[in-house]
Amino acid sequence: MTAGRPQEQPRPAVPAGVSMHDLLASCAAAEAVSRPPRTPEPEACEPVEDRPRAA
Repeated sequence: MTAGRPQEQPRPAVPAGVSMHDLLASCAAAEAVSRPPRTPEPEACEPVEDRPRAA
């Protein structure tokens, strides 16, 4: 090894104590809250032939 580099510390076997399930659930929840609400679907229009004719 080079004398100027510090020796790497071994990483712990268990990461931070958060399960992958909890991590993914929190990401999905954050994405759901950060999006604006969807616009309502437009109402179906009457078919053209059912409308009264203009005078």
